[in-house]
Amino acid sequence: METSEKNKAYWRKNLQYLAILLAIWFVTSYLCSIVFVEQLDKIQFWGYRLGFYFSQQASIWIFVELIFVYAWLMNRLEKKYAQPEDEEGAEQS
Repeated sequence: METSEKNKAYWRKNLQYLAILLAIWFVTSYLCSIVFVEQLDKIQFWGYRLGFYFSQQASIWIFVELIFVYAWLMNRLEKKYAQPEDEEGAEQS
């Protein structure tokens, strides 16, 4: 595969990962915590209303987990496309 085609495929996949992870973050932090909070409050989760739990705890935990998932996905993607982590440092060595 040519380098420019490889770079395009790499960035296409990277943006796909970003779109999916940001969509998950949007759903949990905005929709579940703000828009649908009244409907979710009718459900109990560990003794708390689910809407309250999302707005106070779950959306923050999910965001932190998404950071780790993104790092894991990017490590896999860099190995697949043989992208060095720091191209400037690699050129200077």
